[in-house]
Amino acid sequence: MSIENIVPKDWSAKLSRLSITTKSKLRGQHKGSHRSQRFGASLDFSDFREYAPGDDVRQIDWNVFARTDKYFIKRFLDEQEMRVHILLDTTKSMSDSVKWTFAKQLAASLGILVLQRDDRLSFSAVNEGKKPHFRRKGATYRKAFIQTISDIPEPTMSSSFTDNALPFLPKDSTVLFVITDCLESIESWQRFLQKLPKFAGDIRILQVVTYEEIDPTYGGDIQLVDVETSEQVNVSMSTRVLDAYHLERKKHQQQIELLCHKFGIRLLQVNADEGISHTMFHQLLRANWVQ
Repeated sequence: MSIENIVPKDWSAKLSRLSITTKSKLRGQHKGSHRSQRFGASLDFSDFREYAPGDDVRQIDWNVFARTDKYFIKRFLDEQEMRVHILLDTTKSMSDSVKWTFAKQLAASLGILVLQRDDRLSFSAVNEGKKPHFRRKGATYRKAFIQTISDIPEPTMSSSFTDNALPFLPKDSTVLFVITDCLESIESWQRFLQKLPKFAGDIRILQVVTYEEIDPTYGGDIQLVDVETSEQVNVSMSTRVLDAYHLERKKHQQQIELLCHKFGIRLLQVNADEGISHTMFHQLLRANWVQ
């Protein structure tokens, strides 16, 4: 897939209006664009406090001394970087062309938001080859990251995403984005989700769906094939069969939502058919995942 099919030429400029929000404690001591609650040497003035032995005398405000005859030093808000990791599901259930293109666009867009704010980005696609992370900082790496996303092959992984994802995660993230369709068993999701909080303080799952998954339009006698196990089943589509499907899907969704709530993980369902622009500039804004 070419870079142009991932993001249009002017996409980075449009995304420049957005930035990722988080209430999680910022990691690391490297300079970034986010105000922390610590005090340091940025140019953002916070307040004054009375001088104490050991303070840097260069921070004394002599204008205040002239008015009060007391020594006060200026305090400035420290700036720290946000560390964001994006984890992409590449199992066969993600192989629908609309869903897969959208998932890559979503990963690329989130990565652009991170890099253009001079924060540290890492990315991994869960696969059987265990390729190394992409890990860079700064806007100069936007094109390299988009190329990395573009080069990811079509999903062919038949083993479980949730059972194989943990080794692909760094342990120093501020925010962790997981892009997946959440179609694996509830038991496997529970095992996975309960371990995620040790990898990041702010964990967000972007559940990618399509209209066809939500409301299938199949009719008549058809053969369904599980894309991950190749298991086949012959079905005569009827109202009863569709009602059973909707009931089972609703039950699965409710259980996923309950698990995320239990482990303090945020979940947002995004529809690939509605397009990347709608997701970035409407859904993520409404959810306060970006500002």
